[in-house]
Amino acid sequence: MRYLDISAVEQRLRLIDNGVLIVSFPVSTAKNGLGERMGSECTPRGWHVIRAKIGAEQPQYSVFVGRRPTGEIYSAAVARKFPDRDWILSRILWLSGLEPGKNRYGNKDSAWRYIYIHGTPDHFIDGSPQSHGCIRMKNADIIQLFDIVETGDRVFIH
Repeated sequence: MRYLDISAVEQRLRLIDNGVLIVSFPVSTAKNGLGERMGSECTPRGWHVIRAKIGAEQPQYSVFVGRRPTGEIYSAAVARKFPDRDWILSRILWLSGLEPGKNRYGNKDSAWRYIYIHGTPDHFIDGSPQSHGCIRMKNADIIQLFDIVETGDRVFIH
């Protein structure tokens, strides 16, 4: 079985294929910790699936709002212009929960919460949880991961 294993304790994402580590990356999960409730800004636990891959062919550091590229490329000047933006850059892997009552359906649904694995300004990945619920990655890392994984691949967050 091939799946992504995301550890909030280690702030690390690993791609595992039949028990073999393929690749590992540093990540940033939610600053509010783990949890599934809508509006909690927590990273949801349990089994998920990659429901959509968004951003193929976009340049590295492309800015996304509402899962659509804005045409901007992230830079210090763009950051100054939008100081309160939650930066979603380069690629998006949109997750959907697989466990009814835990991370699927109702006020705990990961897809309806718009939980992604996505790029962020690289300096935001420093070993600490800082996101609003998503799993943030450095831009070169999310592009590499995006090119390896497929829609339908499993993701385990713990």
